[in-house]
Parts: sequence; C-alpha cells; structure tokens
Amino acid sequence: MTGPDAPERRAEIAEGIAAVRARIAAACAAAGRDEGEITLIAVTKTFPASDVRLLAGLGLTEVGENRDQEARPKAADCADLPLTWHFVGRLQTNKARAVAGYADVVHSVDRSRLVTGLSDGAVRAGRTLRCLVQVSLDEAEGRGGAAPGAVPGLADEIAGAAGLELGGVMAVAPLGADPLPAFTRLAGVADELRRNHPGASIVSAGMSGDLEQAIACGATHLRVGTALLGGRRAIVR
Repeated sequence: MTGPDAPERRAEIAEGIAAVRARIAAACAAAGRDEGEITLIAVTKTFPASDVRLLAGLGLTEVGENRDQEARPKAADCADLPLTWHFVGRLQTNKARAVAGYADVVHSVDRSRLVTGLSDGAVRAGRTLRCLVQVSLDEAEGRGGAAPGAVPGLADEIAGAAGLELGGVMAVAPLGADPLPAFTRLAGVADELRRNHPGASIVSAGMSGDLEQAIACGATHLRVGTALLGGRRAIVR
C-alpha cells in the first residue's frame, strides 16, 4: 500500500501484532511455557500483498494462505521478501503440484493423493516442502482432516516421500464447542507421532479465538488472521 493510507494501516497492523503478542505472553506464562516456542503465522487471506509487506516490515514474516488462486500471485508479488509461506487451507488434489512450487509448509495434508501430488511438485521445483498431517477433531463435513487412527500411516508416507519432510500435525477446533478437549486430543496424537518421528515437533493449532487454549495444550504454531489484520475484506487488490 502506498499513499496517505499506508501509515494508518501500518499503525493498525502494529497494534494488532502487539495485542496478539501480549496474549501469547500471558498464555505462555499461565502454561509455564517459553514464548520462544511459539511461531505466529499471519493468515492474510483476502488481504492484499501490501499488508504482507507491512507485516514483514514489522517483523512478522510467517505468512499463511488458504487458497491457491490467491496465494500463488501474492507469493510472487512478495518474492523479494524473506517470508515463510504456510498453506493452511483445505487443499484440492489438482492444486497440490502448484502449491508445492511456492509454499514452504503445508498444514493440511489429510490423504495419500495429496502426498503424491506435493511430492511430485516439490521434486519438479527442486524444493523440500515441510508437511503437517491435518487431524480431524470432529465429524463436521467439509473441514478436512484425517481420522486420528489414520495419522501414523499418513505420516509414514510423508516421511518416505521424495521432496517432503514430516513436520508434525495440525487441527482446527470443532465449531461451537470448547476447544480445550479437542486440543488435548491433538496433543496426544502429536505425542504418539513423535515416538516414531522424533523430529516431527510442530503442533499447529489455535486461531484468533482460541490461541490461549492451544498454547495450554502444547501448540507450537498459531494461525491468526482477524486479531492481527481486522475483519476479512471482500476484495484483494
């Protein structure tokens, strides 16, 4: 963003970052955890590349996107910045190869066909892509995620695939329910996974409304949009 609105928008985003960082600090203190264990990902879906630039200028360089058709051009627009791109939304099989060309971490791997597509794309691009197994914590349709019992097998597939690296697990708390029991279940799945894959240390859980509960249950990566950037915008320019 350039022009007279840029300083005002920068101040808005700086205020959002400070507020979220304060919440993280308080939650870590309550849980007896070190703030250094937490990676804050700014989810920039529906927001313009200019906001990504402002975030980076304020020191937040972990960026999350939900849809390939928005993420790909935004990553290209910001290719000069030292960013880590996280793909955090449901991933269509036919988009996997494309996503592997720009994403650094894919949080939403929940089936074997995605492993194959991401591996093919990463090898073709000469990249190594970190992948998380998305774990389903409820029965809701359309939210994605592998059943907890399927996680070990899928993790083994990722770990054995060319161009991929197993990073850990991700989950979304059930809608309209206390997130604490769900995040506690996720922590158990993560512990089990690390028995066979000690390096798979990422637990991606917690968004604007439930980051405190996620931190209490061992989350390492938080996916925060609204609390950092404000309400979603209808148009990206």
